Formats: sequence, C-alpha cells, structure tokens
Amino acid sequence: MSASGKCLCGSVSYSAEDVDPHVHACHCSMCRGWTGGPMLAASVGSIEFKGEDKLKRYQSSEWAERGFCSDCGTSLFYHMKEPGMYIMATGTFDDPEQFAMSGEIYIDEKPSGYNFAGDHPRMTGAEFMASIGVEPPPA
Repeated sequence: MSASGKCLCGSVSYSAEDVDPHVHACHCSMCRGWTGGPMLAASVGSIEFKGEDKLKRYQSSEWAERGFCSDCGTSLFYHMKEPGMYIMATGTFDDPEQFAMSGEIYIDEKPSGYNFAGDHPRMTGAEFMASIGVEPPPA
C-alpha cells in the first residue's frame, strides 16, 4: 500500500510505498521519552521526504536514528540503519484509518498506568531483539 504524511506544521512531508498496515506499539523507555508515550508505528518499504532542510536526525543508538521536524518537533520516524528500514509514527500519516494494532514490543518496560486492548502478540525487549537478529547488550 502507498501512503503519505507530514509533521504537525507541514514543513516535512513524505510519500511511502510498501506500507505495512500492521501497527506495533513500542513501550521502551527511549520511545516513551521521545514521544511522551508509547510509539505507535508501521514500517515502510521505501520513503521520499520533502522539506529535508527541516528534517533532523538524532542517533539514538549504534544501529538507529530518530527523525523529527526542526520547526514543530513532530516525532516522525525510527530508522534502523541496517537494513535501512524506516518505521514511521502512524499519527503522522494522512489516513490513519488504514492501520490496525498488531502487536506490542518492550512490554517488560511498559508502565502499569495504561493497557492496549486486543488479542495481539506482546514481546519483551529481549524477545523482540532476538526476533530481528540483534543480540541485546549485557545487563
């Protein structure tokens, strides 16, 4: 599926192809700190940005960076450098109705103050990292 989206002020917009309609919620402490709550996101196969002069990137780990608008601060994406995968914040898509909650990750870091309804997979951080072939750092 194809989809488009933008930041709150419209300075950064994008067009994406091969958009996965399955939304995952990430409860890790970094996503919660970055978005103010769990990050609801969907992966895309390819993406083209407009307004790249306003698109800022923050390297949040050795393997990933997060993108945001320098004008309004909208959290736009999580980008895994290898394999070059963009995981877009679903709230930035123009048509959010095309998405459905399909899973939660880092459930072991989720605060007790909220829960998502539904019968979908829930994975700990270690389980998620193993599922994508990344060995978690030693505790």
